Amino acid sequence: MVEAFLRRGWLRFPFDPVLAAWVDHVLPAARHAVRDPAHAQWLDCEGTWFIGVDALDNDETGRVGDGPPLAGQAIDFITRHLGMLPLHRGQVSVTYPGYPRPRQGEGEVAFRYRLNRGAAHVDGLKPEGTDRRRHVDEPHGWILGLPLSAAAPEAAPLILWEGSHRILGPALARAMAGHPPEDWHRVDVTEAYQAARRVVFETCPRIAVHARPGEAYLLHRHCLHGVAPWAEDLDAGPDGRMIAYFRPELPGGVSDWIALP
Repeated sequence: MVEAFLRRGWLRFPFDPVLAAWVDHVLPAARHAVRDPAHAQWLDCEGTWFIGVDALDNDETGRVGDGPPLAGQAIDFITRHLGMLPLHRGQVSVTYPGYPRPRQGEGEVAFRYRLNRGAAHVDGLKPEGTDRRRHVDEPHGWILGLPLSAAAPEAAPLILWEGSHRILGPALARAMAGHPPEDWHRVDVTEAYQAARRVVFETCPRIAVHARPGEAYLLHRHCLHGVAPWAEDLDAGPDGRMIAYFRPELPGGVSDWIALP
């Protein structure tokens, strides 16, 4: 499996009763987070996307309240092959019928990119400032997606470009060449990233990933990914399409983010 992960840049894990038990316990807390007025700022795209960064009240093992720690096949794979890391408070990402609508302050070009390309991005490279320059400011080790609600495959699924990590990772490493590792977080990688992303769109297959509660998917940290539109005339349950994401940061920072396989 590790060979497939390193080749494709992602894995999908089948239904796991251990993970399903974790989901059953976590779901009420996730629902509470979505409805909590303190998290109202996370509802964007004209009410069609709850971003929910750090909205889940879990500890470093993924335990919520007196529930079980996060465990199962996906965690076993991460522990064995990538290295388990202390977990941050989980992101609760929810989409609803009509997604996407424009985000607050999002211009026409950016919204068209969201609509046509799923707002495809590599986590940790946030555009900053009026000129939207990019640096590696969040060196995530990996991205683990855990569906919390049942939703149709056409309900704004995660999309990814298979093999994109094998283009984007080397391109970003080349952008760091000539800079000391301690300065890598300051290096402007905007042009290198955008050029590599164009190659990805031209050469890598776009995959829509659907999973149900109790299943999981794991993305390489350099994998280009986004969210597809919610299919027209497709209804949703009261929870929409709800997924918990964990993206813990590497202890070695940007140096590890660039250099590790």
